[in-house]
Amino acid sequence: MRAARLIKMVLLLQSRPSMTGTELAEALEVSERTITRDAQALSEAGIPVCADRGRTGGYRLMGGYRTRLTGLARDEAEALFLSGVPGALREMGLADAASAARLKVTAALLPSARCAPDSAARRFHLDAPGWYQEPATPELLPAVAEAVWGDRVLKARYRRQDTEVDRELAPYGLVLKAGVWYLCARSESAFRVYRLDRFVSAEPLETRFVRDESFDLSAFWAERAAQFARSILRTEIVIRLTADGARRLPYLVDRAAAQEALAAAGPPDAESRLTLTLPVESQDVAYSQLLTLGPDVEVLEPSALRIRFARAAARMHELYG
Repeated sequence: MRAARLIKMVLLLQSRPSMTGTELAEALEVSERTITRDAQALSEAGIPVCADRGRTGGYRLMGGYRTRLTGLARDEAEALFLSGVPGALREMGLADAASAARLKVTAALLPSARCAPDSAARRFHLDAPGWYQEPATPELLPAVAEAVWGDRVLKARYRRQDTEVDRELAPYGLVLKAGVWYLCARSESAFRVYRLDRFVSAEPLETRFVRDESFDLSAFWAERAAQFARSILRTEIVIRLTADGARRLPYLVDRAAAQEALAAAGPPDAESRLTLTLPVESQDVAYSQLLTLGPDVEVLEPSALRIRFARAAARMHELYG
């Protein structure tokens, strides 16, 4: 356990000019006292870790010290080669660069771990798009990716509903969600999300923007995705569910909304059914989603949706008797 932590500490210091004891302690999830002991142990082992005191002090590696990849274990190497998304790299125009990088890493591995690329590829394959759809790669993706990698301002024309608007964007990151590419960018002083298939034109400029280092792409996307999911749930319905219906509900509608509604529901009634209020996108969407539950769901409100389910049940009865 300690050996792995010491290796990680060296790699962290190798990736930055210096790090404070607090930063290292947070990254390694230990106390600053432990960091002090680990730095001393590394120095005694011949790794030139230097501790600078004072307000601007911290830990750093002296003399341009670099560790090598020959310490990678087989499972670590397999995880490394599994971490890429070949299709996405190809679509961004980075297939050649990724292939060259994999060759260099493979050459640096110990002989016992050099079969890791083949081992991972034979056992795992990532297919990002959803079922029953053929994803189309946006033609402008390579240009947008070039701007993202180079922190270059992107001059773009974007289709919004029935109009087209011109924007100069600071492109912070790309997200591939269910086969659809999105750009997270700063426009003026606000961060926004843009679908790449709605870009009419995109040109990386020579001007570079100053990246806000506090921006966390993963956290930003998670927050915006949650906001979007909630923003489309504009209607509420009241339903009764059997135990099986309650179990299946989160797989048919917005999962977070279903789980919150189930948690807020009261105890089961005399027929062991739960009554709950569920946010949905619309009555039409709720009809198509909940019809899957058949007799495990009863719509109580609104009356128009209840009548619709009753008519569907009557038609089913006519068919099956």
